[in-house]
Amino acid sequence: MEIQEEFTKIESIFVRHRNALLVRGQFTPIYTDYYLHLMQHGIRHGEEIDQMLKDALAVLTLHLVARPWAETIAWTANLRAPRINLFVTGGSVAEAITGRVFTEDVREPDRNLFYAQTTTLQGAEPRVSTMEVEGRDPVAWVSQYYDQSEQRPARAFRLDDENFVLIAAQPDCDLEWLAGLDEDAVAVIEQTEELNPLENRRFRFHCGCTLDKILPILGSWRERPDELFEGSHEITLQCPRCAARYVVTRDML
Repeated sequence: MEIQEEFTKIESIFVRHRNALLVRGQFTPIYTDYYLHLMQHGIRHGEEIDQMLKDALAVLTLHLVARPWAETIAWTANLRAPRINLFVTGGSVAEAITGRVFTEDVREPDRNLFYAQTTTLQGAEPRVSTMEVEGRDPVAWVSQYYDQSEQRPARAFRLDDENFVLIAAQPDCDLEWLAGLDEDAVAVIEQTEELNPLENRRFRFHCGCTLDKILPILGSWRERPDELFEGSHEITLQCPRCAARYVVTRDML
């Protein structure tokens, strides 16, 4: 089954008189393709983990639109009790967002740790930051991340009908207004504030992995296939970015 991905439009808007950047999107198309991906590869998540991954996909997408076009960003959260690694990555140039959850062989940290890696098309060394986060809600992590890594306040909001909003401070932002916002106020912000559209970007749930891209990982096993296959005719590999499953047979090596 080949999935025909649908794009979600992400709007970037300036809130006049408040000096804030508002980024918003309705994520049903991305979530639909995410579920088709899970179904195609026989992947099942519990309700809590599923919601966390969906929320992380949404808020990273909004963050990407708040950042320059040329960046590719990956977020990894190493969480305890129960221990999982939550991974999401995307970029505006590729117009794609993807992610997965690791539940096996995960090292349990003594606190919840969040890692962010940003790379650019110019080929500079990736910028990496690490911080501790509270709780297990990716939407709440956004303000913690902006305070520590972006050096400016920002808040993310989960609204009805799979809508998400990110509001980030700009120079001379009305910080008291930003701190006082809640979901109800953000839902009607078009009626209460003067909004100036800046740009639109679009995203889809898409990894781009293929069997041809996955096979080189096994290069070091070509001289010892018996160790790799352990008596079996085939093995299954998972994409490290999206958990897509690929069957590899001996003759493929």
